[in-house]
Amino acid sequence: MMTMAAGITSSGTGIDDVIWSVLGQIYVPKHRSGTSFSWHATLPPGTFVPPHIHPTQDEFLYVLEGRFDLWLDGEDVAALPGDVVRLPMGQAHGIYNKSETVTNKCLFWVSPERRLYDLFWALHNLGPNANPADVMAVSAEHEVDFLPPSEEA
Repeated sequence: MMTMAAGITSSGTGIDDVIWSVLGQIYVPKHRSGTSFSWHATLPPGTFVPPHIHPTQDEFLYVLEGRFDLWLDGEDVAALPGDVVRLPMGQAHGIYNKSETVTNKCLFWVSPERRLYDLFWALHNLGPNANPADVMAVSAEHEVDFLPPSEEA
């Protein structure tokens, strides 16, 4: 298991100066250990993370700016600055910035880390115009299962 080093990840930087572009969003890793992993996320207006499941991790987000519209196991809910969103392992969820003008920011973290750090590298490397089927396949290889699109989508 990876041992976390003591220290400070400064504002505006990530561990090892890493910045990922994933699904139109910017992710900056803040800490990493075998037991957890956190990243700062910037979701521009109109971007989202499609409904998916983490079968091996609990996921959380702390809202810093904006309004996050969420789909949590079949329910539509919203989170505002200062709210903590709890996304239990095995429970389907989707995360949306439905604003046309406001950029959303939050701190995400998962426990345990599992393969999410490696997934973000793989998705970043697929590029900004990645084929959705490739995104789904790579994600499944890293223990994140995207749900098929709904009939309404």
